[in-house]
Amino acid sequence: MLARSTSRCCTKLRAPPSRVGLRVARPQCRHFSMPSSGASHSSGPNSSSAGLLAPFTSELDKIAPSFRINGSQVRVLQTPTEFYETLKDKIRKAEKRIFLSTLYIGKSEKELIATLQEALRAKPHLRLSILTDALRGTREAPNPSCASLLAPLISEFGSDRVEIRMFHTPNLTGLRKKHIPKRINEGWGLQHMKLYGIDDEIILSGANLSSDYFSDRQDRYHVYSSRDITEYFSNLQTAVSSLSFLVKPSPEPAGFELVWPEDNSAISPLDNPKKFIAESTALLSGLISPKTAPRTALDNTPAEKRDTSVYMLAQFSQLLSPDTSTELPAVSHVLRTLAAPEYANSSWTFTAGYFNPAPSLTKLLLGTASTNNVVITASPFANGFYKSPGVSGLLPDAYTLLARRFVRAVHESKHRGTTVLKEWRKGTVGEPGGWTYHAKGLWVTMPKSENPSISLIGSSNYTKRSYSLDLEANALIVTENEDLKKRLGEEQRWLQDNATVVTREDFAKTERRVGLKVRIAMMIVQLVGGAL
Repeated sequence: MLARSTSRCCTKLRAPPSRVGLRVARPQCRHFSMPSSGASHSSGPNSSSAGLLAPFTSELDKIAPSFRINGSQVRVLQTPTEFYETLKDKIRKAEKRIFLSTLYIGKSEKELIATLQEALRAKPHLRLSILTDALRGTREAPNPSCASLLAPLISEFGSDRVEIRMFHTPNLTGLRKKHIPKRINEGWGLQHMKLYGIDDEIILSGANLSSDYFSDRQDRYHVYSSRDITEYFSNLQTAVSSLSFLVKPSPEPAGFELVWPEDNSAISPLDNPKKFIAESTALLSGLISPKTAPRTALDNTPAEKRDTSVYMLAQFSQLLSPDTSTELPAVSHVLRTLAAPEYANSSWTFTAGYFNPAPSLTKLLLGTASTNNVVITASPFANGFYKSPGVSGLLPDAYTLLARRFVRAVHESKHRGTTVLKEWRKGTVGEPGGWTYHAKGLWVTMPKSENPSISLIGSSNYTKRSYSLDLEANALIVTENEDLKKRLGEEQRWLQDNATVVTREDFAKTERRVGLKVRIAMMIVQLVGGAL
């Protein structure tokens, strides 16, 4: 199933046409230089708002590449069903390209595959590129898996039109790869980006492509109608694809094989992890830097109507040496800026389905001058691992322990009484009507404002794992557009419709106590180099 060789096998494999775009993504091939996104922040109807945003944008411009758009180019979706129907509708109407980057596609998602087939059959020039994770995408093999579900697309439409890639972390090789169970080996690093691009639009989300994310797993979903933003993330996916295994149909029982094309941008991570990282660094570092990133000038929105900056954030720590990832620095800067006295009447809302924020972020959240702050996380009864078999079934209790520690930290900080933690629950996982919670993000509301001017969306869970092991892609919105701010405010409020405040007294109850087995399991994962 997995083909490896020191000569980078598959010497006869023809490089798919979509690889041509990869060369554009290299640092030295910047397209059209855009003015600094901070250049027009002082203009607009709300000059006081612009003044408060300036300290954020002046530094963000140095951290990550960005594009200026109009707030109307961002559409906020609310439900899993709306996300799924929007995705299918855009796939059916696709003319040029479809690129999907996700952790995995559910092995039974026949309707989604049929929708892709319908689009490809109707448009002979349409091309499809899919990037998933190799560990998650082949976990069930030789039984039906994500890889076996996708391989027939190549058989029907050919490698000229369909490219399926699977990224494999360089952190899981040798004896570690051999002995760590498949159910938990994802703790050593994943392709975790969620990019759903169709022609010149892209949906950014934290959702994967499987039935629960389409029906009863609450997440967040933003549609960006921007050619520039879409092109940037397309280049990002193409770059990571060139560092990934290629899926090929196979007559073997698994139905596929993974090969490492000789024209990939690096040696296989399974053959030489250190060299793989060095070559990945050479490719990716310039792509995510604001100084060298390729930034097109394709949108036709008039300059005077561009009231929103969207920063392209990437966390590629496992592939960069030195690590020049942009997400953690950007989020840290936003929270650090909120510590200034002039933001004493600001507020923030932070959410993560799997609550385990990196220690540095917890410190920064509790160091802001903001008040009326809210943290939203999944109740144990809305955790995707609730009653899961094996070791992963311990995870809901592990996250409960981490949430309890956060509530205690709030109590011991200056935020006592001004920051609350809410648990989201809609029924019980596994029971009729039971939902899971997977949303993650940040909203920041300026003093004397009713709605957020800043919001962060994407794949990241904001954990130590996100900032050291996984591949993450995110967008940070900084806007003066009143309508977009209103929609962002509605988003943070409707996510709290099923959320309830949890206090220290609640965590002290007998039924909320976490057993020794969970604590020991958490220690073992950390000792062997993994992370939650």
